[in-house]
This record gives sequence, structure tokens and C-alpha cells, in this order.
Amino acid sequence: MPQIIRRQTVGLALGGGGARGLAHIGVLKTLEAARIPVDFLAGTSIGGIIAAAYSAGLSVAELEIMALQMAKPSQMMRLLDVAPMRRGLLEGQRVREFLADKLGDITFDKLHIPLALVTVDFLRGVECQLTHGSVLEAAMATSAVPGVFPPVEIEGCMMVDGGLINNVPANAVKALGAEVVIAVDVAPIFPREISPDAAQTLHQLPAPFPKLTGNLYQALLIMTAHTVRANLHEARPDLVIQPAMPDEISILLGFTHASEAIAAGEQAAQRALPKIQQLLQPSLQRTVQRIFSGGR
Repeated sequence: MPQIIRRQTVGLALGGGGARGLAHIGVLKTLEAARIPVDFLAGTSIGGIIAAAYSAGLSVAELEIMALQMAKPSQMMRLLDVAPMRRGLLEGQRVREFLADKLGDITFDKLHIPLALVTVDFLRGVECQLTHGSVLEAAMATSAVPGVFPPVEIEGCMMVDGGLINNVPANAVKALGAEVVIAVDVAPIFPREISPDAAQTLHQLPAPFPKLTGNLYQALLIMTAHTVRANLHEARPDLVIQPAMPDEISILLGFTHASEAIAAGEQAAQRALPKIQQLLQPSLQRTVQRIFSGGR
């Protein structure tokens, strides 16, 4: 009886990073062009939103069009509904409407690709991997940056951005069943060198963000970078892709550089293709050897 050659399943973990996360579109674009399958997806924050949209059936071309539309300041401003004196600087209703238009009312069990979205239970301080229920609610929760968007209530828990604990969820995609795990980290890398001139203007953000937000933002970036390093050391993905992006593609204000972010993702994935193909090849070789050795 002929034996079937079984390839290893591939999982992609897309990390948080605001506008820098648009690089994930470039990574997916390159993998599709190289016919590298994606069997499982996990994501945090913007990585979760892109993973959700792709799992729901949106094509890379559609994702790229969405990103380029958001690169227009006028389009971006339409999503900002300032909510003073509430649990976030932004109310988040316009973002919800935008995502609802793309995702509809789809649930996890109806997705084309198995998906896990990572959030944090804000009161208990624990990581939550959402794999059932409303994809829209989970997408809102994984991107609910504390202080910017209000928490999202899911099953009685107040959920916020998963980047607080697990910004590049390699463990989540592995838990879904992926045998080859590729993690994509789009956040700034620390420690790093920085010029004195750049230090003077570090993260000066426009209204409605108060001036202290820049310092809090920098602190969050540093903490996230060190947490990601520890998490990836524990999860041990087979490959980590880190697109090279200039500082002007910032987490909060880099959406006007959408095309550059996407291109950075493409280039990083293209550089990683030989390694990815090598990771997939040994399984095939071992299977062929078993066939010719009589299945031993």
C-alpha cells in the first residue's frame, strides 16, 4: 500500500507593534509567493488583527489595500474617537466598526485557518489565549492598549492588549498544533544606540496625547522588548523574523509609512526563505527514507 508523504504543519506567530505590524502583510505576501503554507496563526495586538483578517479569508492584496488606505491621515483620523475622562484616550467604537466591516460576525470555529489571539486578563494579570467565540471581540481585546483603548469584557473578564505579557505568541501557535513555528517580531529592538539629537525629540506625540505619554511609551517599548526575549527563549520557535524598520515607522504614528513597513516585511521574509525551506525539508527527507526502507 503506497504511503503518503506528510509535510510538517507550519504556524505563524505575529507580534504586536502598532503601525510597525503592517510588516506582517509583507511577510504573508512573501510566504504566499513562495508557496509556503500557513496552517496555524496566532497574534497579539496588530499582529492579532492581521492574523484574524487573514484567517477569516481576506487576501494579502485586500490587507495591503486596507493598510495603504490607513496611510492617509484623513482616513486615520476617522478612526480616532477621543473619549476624555474614560478608561482610555480613545473610545474605540470607530475601530470596532472598521473591524466589524472586515470580519463580520465570524466565530473562531468558522475561520479558514485555526487561530489564537492573545490577551491579558487585566484584573488577574494572566495571559489568555482566545480560540473560541467572537473573533471581532477577541481582536478588539488583543489590541486594547491600556490607557489608549478601554478594556474589552469577555466572559466576565476585562481583557487588554496581550503585549503586556506575550507580544510575540510563539507558544500560542505551538499550542494549536504547529510543528514548525515561525515568529515575527516587529517591535523596536533594545538595547540600541541612539544619537543625542534623537534623544531630545524622543516620542514627542501630538494631541490628544499628553506629553508624559512619550516617556510612558518608551518605557513600555523597553519592557516589551525584554519580555519578548525571555518568552521566545522559553517557547523556542524554529525561526524569528525581525523586519528592519527605521524609527520613523513608530508604533503609534507610523501608519503613514505603510508601504515601507510592508516592504520591510517582504524583505525580511525573503531573507528567511532558505531557512524556512530547510526547516520543512528534513521531514520530507525522513519520510522518503522510511518509504524506501520498507516503513522502518
